[in-house]
Amino acid sequence: MQSVTVELEAASTMELVNALSTIATELASREAPESAAACLELTETLVAASDMQESALAGFIGRIDATREPARWGYPSTQAWLRSRLGMRDSRAKERLTLARQRHRLPEVCAQLAAGELSYGYAATVADSVARLDDTDCAEAEATLLGFVEQGFSAGKVAAFGRRISDLIAERDDTEDAPDEDTKRGYDKSWLTTTRSLDGGRYVKGWLNPEDAAIWDGTLALLAKPAGPDDRRDLPERTAAALSSVLSGGHKASKVTVICDLETLTGGNAPARLTDGTPIPAAQARRIALSAGVSPLLLGRGNTPLYLGYRERFASAAQRQVLETLYSSCAVRGCEVPGTLCEVDHVHGWALGRSPTDIDHLALTCGWHNRFKHSRPDQIQITKDQDGRYVYRLLPPADARARNRTGPPGSIGPPDSPALDWAA
Repeated sequence: MQSVTVELEAASTMELVNALSTIATELASREAPESAAACLELTETLVAASDMQESALAGFIGRIDATREPARWGYPSTQAWLRSRLGMRDSRAKERLTLARQRHRLPEVCAQLAAGELSYGYAATVADSVARLDDTDCAEAEATLLGFVEQGFSAGKVAAFGRRISDLIAERDDTEDAPDEDTKRGYDKSWLTTTRSLDGGRYVKGWLNPEDAAIWDGTLALLAKPAGPDDRRDLPERTAAALSSVLSGGHKASKVTVICDLETLTGGNAPARLTDGTPIPAAQARRIALSAGVSPLLLGRGNTPLYLGYRERFASAAQRQVLETLYSSCAVRGCEVPGTLCEVDHVHGWALGRSPTDIDHLALTCGWHNRFKHSRPDQIQITKDQDGRYVYRLLPPADARARNRTGPPGSIGPPDSPALDWAA
Protein backbone atom coordinates (compact mmCIF):
# COMPACT_ATOMS: atom_id res chain seq x y z
CA MET A 1 0.00 0.00 0.00
CA GLN A 2 1.39 3.38 -1.01
CA SER A 3 1.27 6.45 1.20
CA VAL A 4 0.14 9.79 -0.23
CA THR A 5 0.74 13.12 1.49
CA VAL A 6 -0.16 16.30 -0.34
CA GLU A 7 -0.42 19.87 0.91
CA LEU A 8 -3.33 20.87 -1.29
CA GLU A 9 -2.83 24.62 -1.56
CA ALA A 10 0.92 24.35 -2.16
CA ALA A 11 0.78 21.35 -4.51
CA SER A 12 1.23 21.81 -8.25
CA THR A 13 -1.36 20.53 -10.71
CA MET A 14 1.01 17.69 -11.63
CA GLU A 15 1.37 16.67 -7.98
CA LEU A 16 -2.39 16.68 -7.48
CA VAL A 17 -2.95 14.54 -10.58
CA ASN A 18 -0.24 12.08 -9.49
CA ALA A 19 -1.76 11.85 -5.99
CA LEU A 20 -5.23 11.31 -7.46
CA SER A 21 -3.86 8.58 -9.74
CA THR A 22 -2.28 6.80 -6.75
CA ILE A 23 -5.51 6.98 -4.76
CA ALA A 24 -7.56 5.74 -7.73
CA THR A 25 -5.19 2.79 -8.19
CA GLU A 26 -5.60 1.80 -4.54
CA LEU A 27 -9.38 2.31 -4.60
CA ALA A 28 -9.75 0.17 -7.73
CA SER A 29 -8.06 -2.76 -5.97
CA ARG A 30 -10.49 -2.70 -3.02
CA GLU A 31 -13.48 -4.99 -2.79
CA ALA A 32 -16.88 -3.33 -2.49
CA PRO A 33 -18.27 -3.22 1.08
CA GLU A 34 -20.82 -5.86 2.04
CA SER A 35 -23.41 -3.23 2.95
CA ALA A 36 -25.53 -2.17 -0.02
CA ALA A 37 -26.49 1.01 1.82
CA ALA A 38 -22.81 1.87 2.28
CA CYS A 39 -22.16 1.16 -1.41
CA LEU A 40 -25.01 3.48 -2.41
CA GLU A 41 -23.60 6.32 -0.30
CA LEU A 42 -20.05 5.72 -1.52
CA THR A 43 -21.25 5.64 -5.14
CA GLU A 44 -22.98 8.98 -4.82
CA THR A 45 -19.89 10.53 -3.22
CA LEU A 46 -17.54 9.04 -5.82
CA VAL A 47 -19.69 10.14 -8.76
CA ALA A 48 -19.87 13.68 -7.37
CA ALA A 49 -16.07 13.70 -7.08
CA SER A 50 -15.75 12.33 -10.61
CA ASP A 51 -18.00 15.12 -11.91
CA MET A 52 -15.71 17.73 -10.35
CA GLN A 53 -12.74 16.00 -12.00
CA GLU A 54 -14.55 16.40 -15.31
CA SER A 55 -14.37 20.17 -14.75
CA ALA A 56 -10.57 19.98 -14.57
CA LEU A 57 -10.51 17.57 -17.50
CA ALA A 58 -12.51 20.01 -19.65
CA GLY A 59 -9.89 22.67 -18.94
CA PHE A 60 -7.04 20.35 -19.93
CA ILE A 61 -8.78 19.20 -23.12
CA GLY A 62 -9.69 22.77 -24.03
CA ARG A 63 -6.05 23.86 -23.83
CA ILE A 64 -4.90 20.81 -25.80
CA ASP A 65 -7.52 21.44 -28.51
CA ALA A 66 -6.78 25.16 -28.81
CA THR A 67 -3.06 24.54 -29.40
CA ARG A 68 -3.62 21.58 -31.77
CA GLU A 69 -1.13 19.55 -29.75
CA PRO A 70 -2.51 16.11 -30.84
CA ALA A 71 -1.31 16.73 -34.42
CA ARG A 72 2.27 16.83 -33.12
CA TRP A 73 1.77 13.35 -31.69
CA GLY A 74 0.34 11.93 -34.91
CA TYR A 75 -3.41 12.36 -34.38
CA PRO A 76 -5.50 14.25 -36.97
CA SER A 77 -7.77 15.83 -34.34
CA THR A 78 -8.33 16.11 -30.60
CA GLN A 79 -11.31 13.79 -30.91
CA ALA A 80 -9.15 11.16 -32.61
CA TRP A 81 -6.58 11.49 -29.80
CA LEU A 82 -9.25 11.00 -27.13
CA ARG A 83 -10.66 8.01 -28.99
CA SER A 84 -7.40 6.28 -29.92
CA ARG A 85 -4.97 7.23 -27.15
CA LEU A 86 -7.39 7.19 -24.22
CA GLY A 87 -9.75 4.47 -25.47
CA MET A 88 -12.93 6.57 -25.30
CA ARG A 89 -16.03 5.69 -27.24
CA ASP A 90 -16.51 8.20 -30.04
CA SER A 91 -19.67 9.56 -28.43
CA ARG A 92 -17.89 10.17 -25.10
CA ALA A 93 -14.90 11.75 -26.83
CA LYS A 94 -17.20 14.10 -28.74
CA GLU A 95 -19.14 14.91 -25.57
CA ARG A 96 -16.02 15.85 -23.61
CA LEU A 97 -14.60 17.84 -26.50
CA THR A 98 -17.84 19.79 -26.90
CA LEU A 99 -17.84 20.73 -23.21
CA ALA A 100 -14.18 21.77 -23.45
CA ARG A 101 -14.89 23.99 -26.45
CA GLN A 102 -18.02 25.59 -25.00
CA ARG A 103 -16.85 26.16 -21.42
CA HIS A 104 -15.76 29.77 -22.10
CA ARG A 105 -19.36 30.54 -23.13
CA LEU A 106 -20.93 28.76 -20.12
CA PRO A 107 -19.58 30.51 -17.02
CA GLU A 108 -22.43 29.47 -14.71
CA VAL A 109 -22.40 25.85 -15.87
CA CYS A 110 -18.63 25.64 -15.35
CA ALA A 111 -18.81 27.28 -11.93
CA GLN A 112 -21.50 24.87 -10.74
CA LEU A 113 -19.68 21.85 -12.20
CA ALA A 114 -16.42 22.80 -10.49
CA ALA A 115 -18.23 23.36 -7.17
CA GLY A 116 -19.99 20.00 -7.31
CA GLU A 117 -23.41 21.66 -7.67
CA LEU A 118 -24.08 20.37 -11.20
CA SER A 119 -23.49 16.88 -12.55
CA TYR A 120 -21.30 16.22 -15.59
CA GLY A 121 -24.34 14.80 -17.39
CA TYR A 122 -26.22 18.09 -17.12
CA ALA A 123 -23.12 20.15 -18.02
CA ALA A 124 -22.43 18.07 -21.14
CA THR A 125 -26.10 18.30 -22.15
CA VAL A 126 -26.13 22.10 -21.93
CA ALA A 127 -22.82 22.35 -23.81
CA ASP A 128 -24.15 20.22 -26.64
CA SER A 129 -27.35 22.27 -26.82
CA VAL A 130 -25.61 25.65 -27.14
CA ALA A 131 -22.94 24.53 -29.63
CA ARG A 132 -25.23 25.57 -32.50
CA LEU A 133 -26.08 29.02 -31.07
CA ASP A 134 -24.44 32.43 -31.29
CA ASP A 135 -23.10 34.09 -28.13
CA THR A 136 -26.29 36.08 -27.45
CA ASP A 137 -28.60 33.08 -27.67
CA CYS A 138 -26.01 30.97 -25.82
CA ALA A 139 -26.31 33.11 -22.70
CA GLU A 140 -30.12 32.87 -22.80
CA ALA A 141 -30.00 29.14 -23.48
CA GLU A 142 -27.67 28.56 -20.51
CA ALA A 143 -30.08 30.33 -18.16
CA THR A 144 -33.10 28.56 -19.64
CA LEU A 145 -31.63 25.06 -19.46
CA LEU A 146 -30.22 25.57 -15.94
CA GLY A 147 -33.73 26.64 -14.99
CA PHE A 148 -35.03 23.26 -16.14
CA VAL A 149 -32.31 21.58 -14.05
CA GLU A 150 -33.43 23.53 -10.98
CA GLN A 151 -37.00 22.41 -11.62
CA GLY A 152 -35.85 18.81 -11.28
CA PHE A 153 -36.04 17.64 -14.88
CA SER A 154 -33.80 14.68 -15.72
CA ALA A 155 -30.70 15.06 -17.93
CA GLY A 156 -32.56 13.24 -20.70
CA LYS A 157 -35.47 15.65 -20.51
CA VAL A 158 -33.14 18.65 -20.48
CA ALA A 159 -31.47 17.19 -23.57
CA ALA A 160 -34.88 17.04 -25.27
CA PHE A 161 -35.45 20.71 -24.42
CA GLY A 162 -31.95 21.45 -25.69
CA ARG A 163 -32.72 19.97 -29.11
CA ARG A 164 -35.36 22.65 -29.60
CA ILE A 165 -33.69 25.41 -27.61
CA SER A 166 -33.86 27.89 -30.50
CA ASP A 167 -37.63 27.46 -30.58
CA LEU A 168 -37.87 27.92 -26.80
CA ILE A 169 -35.87 31.17 -26.94
CA ALA A 170 -37.99 32.47 -29.83
CA GLU A 171 -41.17 31.53 -27.98
CA ARG A 172 -40.05 33.32 -24.82
CA ASP A 173 -39.02 36.42 -26.80
CA ASP A 174 -42.13 36.26 -29.01
CA THR A 175 -40.00 36.14 -32.16
CA GLU A 176 -40.91 32.71 -33.50
CA ASP A 177 -41.66 32.41 -37.20
CA ALA A 178 -43.97 30.07 -39.03
CA PRO A 179 -42.25 26.84 -40.08
CA ASP A 180 -40.70 26.98 -43.54
CA GLU A 181 -41.33 24.48 -46.31
CA ASP A 182 -38.25 22.43 -45.44
CA THR A 183 -39.41 22.00 -41.84
CA LYS A 184 -42.86 20.95 -43.02
CA ARG A 185 -41.30 18.01 -44.86
CA GLY A 186 -40.77 16.29 -41.53
CA TYR A 187 -37.72 14.38 -40.38
CA ASP A 188 -38.49 10.75 -41.17
CA LYS A 189 -37.16 10.73 -44.74
CA SER A 190 -33.96 12.11 -46.15
CA TRP A 191 -34.15 14.67 -48.95
CA LEU A 192 -31.83 16.79 -51.07
CA THR A 193 -32.50 19.68 -53.42
CA THR A 194 -29.97 21.13 -55.84
CA THR A 195 -30.16 24.33 -57.87
CA ARG A 196 -27.74 25.13 -60.68
CA SER A 197 -26.19 28.59 -60.56
CA LEU A 198 -25.46 30.76 -63.59
CA ASP A 199 -21.74 29.94 -63.50
CA GLY A 200 -22.34 26.18 -63.64
CA GLY A 201 -22.09 25.47 -59.92
CA ARG A 202 -24.79 24.04 -57.72
CA TYR A 203 -26.43 25.02 -54.45
CA VAL A 204 -27.16 21.97 -52.30
CA LYS A 205 -29.59 21.83 -49.39
CA GLY A 206 -31.19 18.93 -47.59
CA TRP A 207 -31.78 16.77 -44.55
CA LEU A 208 -30.55 13.28 -43.62
CA ASN A 209 -32.52 11.07 -41.27
CA PRO A 210 -30.59 9.31 -38.48
CA GLU A 211 -29.90 6.20 -40.57
CA ASP A 212 -28.49 8.13 -43.53
CA ALA A 213 -26.68 10.50 -41.17
CA ALA A 214 -24.86 7.48 -39.71
CA ILE A 215 -23.67 6.55 -43.22
CA TRP A 216 -22.57 10.16 -43.78
CA ASP A 217 -20.63 10.17 -40.50
CA GLY A 218 -19.01 6.85 -41.34
CA THR A 219 -17.66 8.12 -44.66
CA LEU A 220 -17.56 11.87 -45.20
CA ALA A 221 -17.01 12.83 -41.56
CA LEU A 222 -13.81 10.79 -41.52
CA LEU A 223 -12.53 12.36 -44.73
CA ALA A 224 -13.55 15.89 -43.68
CA LYS A 225 -11.09 16.07 -40.78
CA PRO A 226 -8.32 18.68 -41.04
CA ALA A 227 -5.48 17.50 -43.28
CA GLY A 228 -2.95 18.68 -40.71
CA PRO A 229 -2.04 21.58 -38.43
CA ASP A 230 -1.69 23.90 -41.44
CA ASP A 231 -5.11 23.09 -42.90
CA ARG A 232 -6.99 26.41 -42.56
CA ARG A 233 -10.15 25.29 -44.38
CA ASP A 234 -13.32 25.44 -42.31
CA LEU A 235 -15.54 22.38 -41.88
CA PRO A 236 -17.95 23.23 -44.77
CA GLU A 237 -15.00 23.49 -47.19
CA ARG A 238 -13.48 20.20 -45.97
CA THR A 239 -16.87 18.48 -46.19
CA ALA A 240 -17.35 19.62 -49.79
CA ALA A 241 -13.87 18.32 -50.65
CA ALA A 242 -14.65 15.00 -48.97
CA LEU A 243 -17.93 14.65 -50.88
CA SER A 244 -16.17 15.40 -54.15
CA SER A 245 -13.51 12.79 -53.35
CA VAL A 246 -16.07 10.08 -52.64
CA LEU A 247 -18.25 10.89 -55.67
CA SER A 248 -15.27 10.89 -58.02
CA GLY A 249 -13.55 7.92 -56.41
CA GLY A 250 -10.59 10.24 -55.90
CA HIS A 251 -8.51 7.85 -53.87
CA LYS A 252 -9.01 5.10 -56.47
CA ALA A 253 -9.68 6.50 -59.92
CA SER A 254 -8.31 9.99 -60.43
CA LYS A 255 -7.09 10.91 -63.92
CA VAL A 256 -4.78 13.69 -62.71
CA THR A 257 -1.17 13.58 -63.92
CA VAL A 258 1.50 15.74 -62.31
CA ILE A 259 4.65 16.37 -64.39
CA CYS A 260 7.74 17.04 -62.29
CA ASP A 261 11.50 16.51 -62.09
CA LEU A 262 12.75 13.60 -60.03
CA GLU A 263 14.68 16.14 -57.94
CA THR A 264 11.42 17.95 -57.19
CA LEU A 265 9.79 14.78 -55.96
CA THR A 266 12.75 13.99 -53.71
CA GLY A 267 13.11 17.44 -52.16
CA GLY A 268 14.04 19.98 -54.87
CA ASN A 269 12.45 23.39 -55.36
CA ALA A 270 11.65 23.32 -59.09
CA PRO A 271 7.87 23.67 -59.63
CA ALA A 272 5.82 20.90 -61.20
CA ARG A 273 2.88 21.33 -63.60
CA LEU A 274 -0.33 19.71 -64.69
CA THR A 275 -0.83 18.49 -68.24
CA ASP A 276 -2.63 21.76 -69.12
CA GLY A 277 0.43 23.75 -67.99
CA THR A 278 -0.90 24.86 -64.60
CA PRO A 279 2.15 25.36 -62.36
CA ILE A 280 2.28 23.64 -58.94
CA PRO A 281 4.75 24.58 -56.16
CA ALA A 282 7.27 21.84 -55.38
CA ALA A 283 5.99 21.23 -51.84
CA GLN A 284 2.41 20.87 -53.09
CA ALA A 285 3.55 18.54 -55.88
CA ARG A 286 5.18 16.25 -53.33
CA ARG A 287 1.98 16.17 -51.28
CA ILE A 288 -0.08 15.41 -54.39
CA ALA A 289 2.30 12.60 -55.36
CA LEU A 290 1.44 10.89 -52.06
CA SER A 291 -2.19 10.50 -53.12
CA ALA A 292 -2.93 7.11 -54.60
CA GLY A 293 -5.18 8.62 -57.27
CA VAL A 294 -2.57 10.89 -58.87
CA SER A 295 -0.09 9.77 -61.48
CA PRO A 296 3.32 11.50 -61.47
CA LEU A 297 5.25 11.74 -64.73
CA LEU A 298 8.89 12.04 -63.68
CA LEU A 299 11.35 13.91 -65.89
CA GLY A 300 15.15 13.81 -65.90
CA ARG A 301 17.65 16.24 -67.41
CA GLY A 302 16.38 17.83 -70.62
CA ASN A 303 12.77 16.91 -69.71
CA THR A 304 13.42 13.28 -70.63
CA PRO A 305 10.68 11.01 -69.22
CA LEU A 306 12.22 8.67 -66.65
CA TYR A 307 9.17 6.98 -65.16
CA LEU A 308 5.42 7.13 -65.79
CA GLY A 309 3.96 5.99 -62.51
CA TYR A 310 0.40 5.17 -63.59
CA ARG A 311 1.15 1.47 -63.97
CA GLU A 312 4.14 1.06 -61.69
CA ARG A 313 3.90 3.87 -59.15
CA PHE A 314 0.38 2.86 -58.09
CA ALA A 315 -1.02 -0.43 -56.96
CA SER A 316 -3.15 -2.26 -59.49
CA ALA A 317 -6.84 -2.89 -58.89
CA ALA A 318 -6.02 -6.48 -57.94
CA GLN A 319 -3.36 -5.35 -55.47
CA ARG A 320 -5.75 -2.87 -53.90
CA GLN A 321 -8.36 -5.59 -53.56
CA VAL A 322 -5.84 -7.71 -51.64
CA LEU A 323 -4.85 -4.75 -49.46
CA GLU A 324 -8.47 -3.96 -48.61
CA THR A 325 -8.83 -7.59 -47.54
CA LEU A 326 -5.74 -7.37 -45.34
CA TYR A 327 -6.46 -3.92 -43.89
CA SER A 328 -9.98 -3.30 -42.66
CA SER A 329 -8.81 0.15 -41.52
CA CYS A 330 -5.76 2.42 -41.70
CA ALA A 331 -2.50 0.64 -40.82
CA VAL A 332 -1.84 3.17 -38.04
CA ARG A 333 -2.81 1.49 -34.82
CA GLY A 334 -5.94 3.12 -33.36
CA CYS A 335 -6.97 4.93 -36.56
CA GLU A 336 -10.49 3.95 -37.58
CA VAL A 337 -10.67 5.24 -41.16
CA PRO A 338 -11.99 2.27 -43.21
CA GLY A 339 -9.52 0.61 -45.55
CA THR A 340 -11.80 1.27 -48.51
CA LEU A 341 -11.31 5.01 -47.95
CA CYS A 342 -7.54 4.79 -47.39
CA GLU A 343 -4.65 5.45 -49.76
CA VAL A 344 -2.05 2.91 -50.88
CA ASP A 345 1.20 3.60 -49.05
CA HIS A 346 4.65 2.45 -50.12
CA VAL A 347 5.85 1.35 -46.71
CA HIS A 348 9.49 2.41 -47.05
CA GLY A 349 9.02 5.33 -49.41
CA TRP A 350 8.60 4.98 -53.16
CA ALA A 351 10.10 8.38 -53.98
CA LEU A 352 13.42 7.42 -52.40
CA GLY A 353 13.58 4.12 -54.27
CA ARG A 354 13.21 1.91 -51.20
CA SER A 355 9.75 0.52 -51.79
CA PRO A 356 8.70 -1.04 -55.13
CA THR A 357 5.05 -1.46 -55.96
CA ASP A 358 4.99 -5.06 -54.75
CA ILE A 359 2.22 -6.34 -52.54
CA ASP A 360 4.63 -7.10 -49.68
CA HIS A 361 5.85 -3.49 -49.70
CA LEU A 362 2.41 -1.86 -49.60
CA ALA A 363 -0.09 -0.97 -46.89
CA LEU A 364 -3.21 1.17 -46.56
CA THR A 365 -3.15 4.45 -44.65
CA CYS A 366 -5.64 7.29 -44.41
CA GLY A 367 -4.68 10.49 -46.18
CA TRP A 368 -3.85 12.32 -42.95
CA HIS A 369 -1.48 9.64 -41.63
CA ASN A 370 0.05 9.15 -45.10
CA ARG A 371 1.14 12.78 -45.03
CA PHE A 372 2.15 12.59 -41.36
CA LYS A 373 4.38 9.56 -42.09
CA HIS A 374 6.00 11.43 -44.95
CA SER A 375 6.69 14.59 -42.94
CA ARG A 376 7.59 12.99 -39.59
CA PRO A 377 9.05 9.53 -40.25
CA ASP A 378 10.77 9.48 -36.84
CA GLN A 379 7.34 9.33 -35.18
CA ILE A 380 6.21 6.18 -36.97
CA GLN A 381 7.35 2.74 -35.83
CA ILE A 382 6.71 0.05 -38.46
CA THR A 383 6.44 -3.64 -37.64
CA LYS A 384 4.71 -6.68 -39.13
CA ASP A 385 2.18 -8.81 -37.33
CA GLN A 386 1.97 -12.59 -37.52
CA ASP A 387 -0.39 -12.39 -40.52
CA GLY A 388 2.05 -10.33 -42.57
CA ARG A 389 0.25 -7.01 -42.15
CA TYR A 390 2.24 -3.87 -41.51
CA VAL A 391 1.42 -2.15 -38.23
CA TYR A 392 2.28 1.54 -37.87
CA ARG A 393 2.59 2.78 -34.29
CA LEU A 394 2.65 6.46 -33.40
CA LEU A 395 5.57 7.63 -31.26
CA PRO A 396 5.66 10.81 -29.15
CA PRO A 397 7.55 13.81 -30.54
CA ALA A 398 11.31 13.77 -29.94
CA ASP A 399 11.17 16.47 -27.27
CA ALA A 400 8.55 14.50 -25.33
CA ARG A 401 10.65 11.32 -25.48
CA ALA A 402 13.68 13.22 -24.23
CA ARG A 403 11.64 14.79 -21.43
CA ASN A 404 10.40 11.39 -20.28
CA ARG A 405 13.95 9.99 -20.21
CA THR A 406 15.31 12.87 -18.15
CA GLY A 407 12.27 14.10 -16.23
CA PRO A 408 12.49 14.82 -12.49
CA PRO A 409 11.41 12.25 -9.88
CA GLY A 410 7.64 12.02 -9.68
CA SER A 411 7.04 13.19 -13.24
CA ILE A 412 4.76 11.19 -15.48
CA GLY A 413 6.84 8.87 -17.63
CA PRO A 414 5.92 6.62 -20.57
CA PRO A 415 2.74 4.65 -19.77
CA ASP A 416 2.91 0.90 -19.53
CA SER A 417 -0.28 0.46 -21.54
CA PRO A 418 0.44 -1.65 -24.66
CA ALA A 419 -2.12 0.43 -26.55
CA LEU A 420 0.28 3.39 -26.52
CA ASP A 421 3.36 1.56 -27.75
CA TRP A 422 6.05 3.96 -26.69
CA ALA A 423 9.44 3.25 -28.23
CA ALA A 424 11.94 1.51 -26.03
